[in-house]
Amino acid sequence: MAHPLLTVEDVSKTYDGFKAISDLNFYLFEGELRTVIGPNGAGKSTFFDLLTGRTQPDKGKIEFGADPADSHDLTKLDEVAINRLGIGRKFQTPSVYAEHTVRENLILSLRGTRGVFASLFHRLTSTDTDRIDELLKLIRLEAKGEWKAGLLAHGEKQWLEIGMLLAQEPRVLLIDEPAAGMTDEETHRTGELLLSLAGKHSLVVVEHDMTFVRQIAQNGKVTVLHQGSVLCEGKFDDVQADPRVREVYLGRGKHGTR
Repeated sequence: MAHPLLTVEDVSKTYDGFKAISDLNFYLFEGELRTVIGPNGAGKSTFFDLLTGRTQPDKGKIEFGADPADSHDLTKLDEVAINRLGIGRKFQTPSVYAEHTVRENLILSLRGTRGVFASLFHRLTSTDTDRIDELLKLIRLEAKGEWKAGLLAHGEKQWLEIGMLLAQEPRVLLIDEPAAGMTDEETHRTGELLLSLAGKHSLVVVEHDMTFVRQIAQNGKVTVLHQGSVLCEGKFDDVQADPRVREVYLGRGKHGTR
């Protein structure tokens, strides 16, 4: 049986007496697209913070690497080291260089770049140029490559930031509520983009839009967090029908997640 790329076992994290994460177990495999849902206070943001070294667990194991003989203990590494290992994170609100073009944003994000000036004025290799063109096509912004990023629509900025994340060549992408604030059409196109990445990358997507979750979880697994632990996992329809999940969301509405 394959070894998980990302292993989280018996992890807990408490803030000022509040247990944000409680004895959490989570396993992500190479090429998997996993969707994580849960009500407010379920621990989803803290979960991402722990995976990226933004905060450290009080106890438990977080390891990265599909080969047990060459895995990395993420609890001993900082954010920069974890990013260099190949774990990239996209926050809910898009963060792009508004005064630079779409193409320049991707150039600035290329793996190994050393700052704005060096990145923009260093001669790109043919491999770099091909990579940028490939990313522009993937995120469907090839016609707007010379636009300033600040002029893009909200959904387009989200796609650009996903492209910027991909330019870093991560093995794992942690994506926080990518459909927030999008039109229905933008949401569907975002789902198509994430589905196209599965297999080549491993993804963990936190989301609250159930229509979007249904789209991206069609061939994958949904994990439901509640009070910092995994309440249940499985196919979308099974999770949606689980009475425990219904109870957790009762009175909160489908958007009550964080």
